[in-house]
Amino acid sequence: MKTLFILNDPPYGSERCYNALRLAHALLKKDSQTTVAVFLMADAVIAAKAAQKTPDGYYNVERMLKRVLLSARGRSSCAAPAWTRAA
Repeated sequence: MKTLFILNDPPYGSERCYNALRLAHALLKKDSQTTVAVFLMADAVIAAKAAQKTPDGYYNVERMLKRVLLSARGRSSCAAPAWTRAA
C-alpha cells in the first residue's frame, strides 16, 4: 500500500501534525510492504526543523518525524528543505 501524507498545519497549536505522523508510523509498523511519503508544506515545514524547543504539553514533532523516517528507511520518500539538513 502506498500512502501520501500532506501536512500543512503548524506542528504545535493543533494535533494534526502529531496525529498524521502517529498514523504514518503505525502504518509502517503494521505492514512491511507499505510505502509512506510525507510532504510538508506551509506551516508544517517547521516540523522538520532541527533542535526544536517543544512547548509544554506537546510531543516533539521533530522526533516523531525522524521516527517515521527511520521506520520507513528504504520504503518511503521524504524531501526535507535544505535548511533542515546538517551541513
